[in-house]
Amino acid sequence: MSFTRTAMPLQRRALLASTAALPLFGILARPARAAAFTYKFATGQDPTHPVNIRAAEALDRIRAASAGRLDIRLFPANQLGSDTDLLSQVRNGGVAFFNLSTSILNTLIPAAGLVNVGFAFTDYAAVWQAVDGALGRYIAAEIAKAGLVAVTNLWDNGFRQVTSSTRQIHRPQDLAGFKIRVPPAPILTSLFQALGASPSPINFNELYSALQTKVVEGEENPLAIIATTKLYEVQTSLSMTGHVWDGYQILANRRAWAKLPEDLRAIVSRELTKSGLDERADVAKLSISLKADLAAKGLKIIDVDRAPFRAALRATAYYKNWREKFGEQGWSLLEQSAGKLA
Repeated sequence: MSFTRTAMPLQRRALLASTAALPLFGILARPARAAAFTYKFATGQDPTHPVNIRAAEALDRIRAASAGRLDIRLFPANQLGSDTDLLSQVRNGGVAFFNLSTSILNTLIPAAGLVNVGFAFTDYAAVWQAVDGALGRYIAAEIAKAGLVAVTNLWDNGFRQVTSSTRQIHRPQDLAGFKIRVPPAPILTSLFQALGASPSPINFNELYSALQTKVVEGEENPLAIIATTKLYEVQTSLSMTGHVWDGYQILANRRAWAKLPEDLRAIVSRELTKSGLDERADVAKLSISLKADLAAKGLKIIDVDRAPFRAALRATAYYKNWREKFGEQGWSLLEQSAGKLA
């Protein structure tokens, strides 16, 4: 199953403004008839994030297409636990479906982090060539070996950018000693360590308070996350480093997936694939428009030259170390799209 790069326009106002009024009981609504299968779908993102908007649409279509036989209920915003908690739950069957950032999935399935190598991708064309091609198939196979199911190709989390409340990040040297929150993801921790920063792994549901109380000076996330969770309220500058592209993997518990009849599995894959394409288009559009929105909310926008950051990284053992950890097969597939890294 491969994604094609189609786009479905979505008005930003409808996405981030009117959807903010979407009540959770609407997302969690029960179907009129009893379902043969009732599953949970957990995410860590705010209800207004494209992930949840498009997932909710997919789940509605799944209920309709299955004539009510399959009811998958959406639980956004870490309602059922932190990302690391939910990863355990999807493995043991506590939740059937979970939308997880590849940078965190890397802690269980090392190959998932191949798409998160620092400064590997220059643009979306290179990203989709990799994740919808041989690299994406390789990662899906590694996920299967761990007892999980990659239900669709990767959704888009976006290119990650750096925000700060204490200093402006223009050059690699500005990161020296910078206390930055990263997710519990070794590939991101090692990236900022290599660049001289002081990264602190903190679960996302604790991020806002960590910034507010100055436990950390800054953080790094895609623009849609920064906007929908209002991190601009506790930060003053935004540096467009684009240091890592991050994807969302829709994972299924293998036993829950196997219980579904073949026709229901086909419906789930089809509808989540369609919503994945829509979500990709949403995030790509927002990644452009949100710069202006975040500037209007008070963030100083800094368009950095990414070349010195990549050069500084190449002067360290970062690429060499991760090449050894990933192995030659995975690394070779990455470099087919990213170009020579190490």
